[in-house]
Amino acid sequence: MQESNKFWDNRKIYPSITTTEPIWKNQIKELKELGLKEFCLFLTCLDKKKREALYKILGELKIEKIPLIHIKEDMELGELDYLVKKYKPEAFNIHSQRQYPFNPSQAKYKDIIFIENSVVSLEEEELRAFAGVCLDLSHLEEARLLNPSLYQNYVEILKKFPCGCNHISAIKESPFKKDGELKYSCHYLAKLSELDYLKRFPREYFSSIIALELENTISQQLKARDYIIDLLKDK
Repeated sequence: MQESNKFWDNRKIYPSITTTEPIWKNQIKELKELGLKEFCLFLTCLDKKKREALYKILGELKIEKIPLIHIKEDMELGELDYLVKKYKPEAFNIHSQRQYPFNPSQAKYKDIIFIENSVVSLEEEELRAFAGVCLDLSHLEEARLLNPSLYQNYVEILKKFPCGCNHISAIKESPFKKDGELKYSCHYLAKLSELDYLKRFPREYFSSIIALELENTISQQLKARDYIIDLLKDK
C-alpha cells in the first residue's frame, strides 16, 4: 500500500486518462472494468466536441474524484465549473502563456491552476498570478540532459514557488527525434527502468498529487505506480 512508509504518507500516484486517439476510450473502458474511482485526466488532445463525448462516457462511471486535470486554453468557464462540481479536482494545470494564450475566463480558478514546466523557462511574474508549479519530472530530466540553462531555471524557480502537482512520463535511455527535435521524454513506457531517473530528484520535488502521463493501459500504469512506490520508498 502507498501508506506503508513515510515518503508516501502524504503523496499518492494516480493512473491517468491521456487523450491521444483512440487510446483514451480503451483507458476509460479499463477503468470501468477495474472499478477505479480516482484517476487524473489530460484533456490535451481533445477539442470541445470530443471532450463532450468523453464527459458523457465518464458520466457512466462511478467516479469519486479526479484530483488533477490538465485543461486547455479553449475551455470556457462553464466547462471548468462543470468539472469542479462533478469531479472535485484539487488542481488544474496549464502551460505557460508564452506557449498557449491564457483564457481570462479561467481566472476564477487561478488559486488551483498550476503552470507546467515544458519547453520554455518559468517566470516569476507569471507564477505569482497562479497557484504555483506543476512539475513534470520527465520534462525536468529532459532539460537536465539537453538544456542546462533551462534546467537551472526550473531548479531556481522551485526554490521560490510551491510544487502543487506532478506529471511523470518515461525517460528513454537514448535520445530520439520527434517533430525534428531531440527528445528523451516519452508518453509510452516500454520498460519500468525508464522511470529510474526519478531517484535523482529530492523529495520536495514530489507533491501530494502525482499523475502518470502515459499512453499505456491502466493495468500497465498501475504496475508503473507500484514500481515508483518501491523505487522512492527510502527518500
